[in-house]
Amino acid sequence: MSRKKKKNFVLDTNVILHDFRCLDNFEENDIYLPIVVLEELDKFKKGNDQINYNAREFLRQLDAITDDNLFSKGTSLGSGMGNLFVETGIKAQSQVYEIFPERIPDHRILSAVLEIAERDPKTKTILVTKDINLRMKARAMGLLAEDYINDKVADVFLFEKQHETFTDMDSSVIDNLYAHPEGIDFNEFDLKNPVIANECFVMKNGKKSVLARYNPFTNKIKKIDKQICYGIQPRNAEQTFAMEVLLDPDIKLVALTGKAGTGKTLLALASALKQSENYDQILLARPIVALGNKELGFLPGDEKQKIAPYMQPLFDNLAVIKNHIAYGGAEYRNIEEMQKNKKLEIEALAYIRGRSLSEMICIIDEAQNLTPHEIKTIITRAGEGTKMIFAGDLQQIDSPYLDAQSNGLAYTIDKMNGQDLFAHVNLVKGERSKLSEIASTLL
Repeated sequence: MSRKKKKNFVLDTNVILHDFRCLDNFEENDIYLPIVVLEELDKFKKGNDQINYNAREFLRQLDAITDDNLFSKGTSLGSGMGNLFVETGIKAQSQVYEIFPERIPDHRILSAVLEIAERDPKTKTILVTKDINLRMKARAMGLLAEDYINDKVADVFLFEKQHETFTDMDSSVIDNLYAHPEGIDFNEFDLKNPVIANECFVMKNGKKSVLARYNPFTNKIKKIDKQICYGIQPRNAEQTFAMEVLLDPDIKLVALTGKAGTGKTLLALASALKQSENYDQILLARPIVALGNKELGFLPGDEKQKIAPYMQPLFDNLAVIKNHIAYGGAEYRNIEEMQKNKKLEIEALAYIRGRSLSEMICIIDEAQNLTPHEIKTIITRAGEGTKMIFAGDLQQIDSPYLDAQSNGLAYTIDKMNGQDLFAHVNLVKGERSKLSEIASTLL
């Protein structure tokens, strides 16, 4: 059995800011850090955002493994792994600056890749960066470059497909499900395709049909009924599936995906309000990512007032629910009381760090703008009796270094699929308006 040939990997700053544990993921290959990367990391040390935390953690990790060889012979990263080098003496390569004359960190990194490749011609030298433009520049110079793919999802079509539909089912099976609302033992079904824990699907026989779900806790397939939560009623099969898993207290982690207008956040909030008596608090949060990454600039006021423009979509969903229930009625008064007593809180995701989230429902909107590590950080905050709901559109990512395969929402679904405590529903049909549906499909 032939041994894999060792490679040299040169890391860009954004790889470290994306995953501060990245040094553990290159097997027996050597890793090179141009000194400009450390200079850039230094600029990110201060702050409360995830990238600031990642910069600090990486530098601490680097400090722990540093020895006298780091800048000369390299420092071993451990058994079965390669060496880590910090390159300090890289000269500005004329080949780089003839093509890209601007003196910026990216071009210093290209110089480092070129020099390492020329110094060690027998070993493949590869630039690893999440910056597409930098990868293109490297390839334009004949250098090897690739994305950091350690946490990328292989099957992205998983998030585009509709629910499973089993046709030509025996008519008596459908009748049985209607007759036994508690469900029928899974072993009594002969399904063409395998189903996973908490998967929802449709069974059909001619004009007869039933919405069903496999419940792993009872090992039964049960009929799904439409449920109304605070005036919000499911308008299609996927929304009915979403409401089913959102209202099941045994399912502690729910992921809702779908394009704009499919009702992800609205369904999550409505279901949370219906279950409010079972939890101490409902927390709605979203990452602060401005549209097109254009910041609003300085905003006056206290903490809540500063983040209010970013949180407005969550307030909009709450307003929709209020419009669907009787003004002054019991449900309306319950919402007002929850807001007054801070049992219903809307805040920026950055403020969750360090908290222990016990006995609450946490709804994380726009979760596609989170890295895998950020989502892991949030989920590991969950204490006893907490339900986590992540909602997002995998085709509408505002973070510059994430895509449909590398964002935290996709990563979580990929890793958690099939677990008893987890359910994923992909909402396909837009229900906001005809205009919204056409725009989401065509534009």
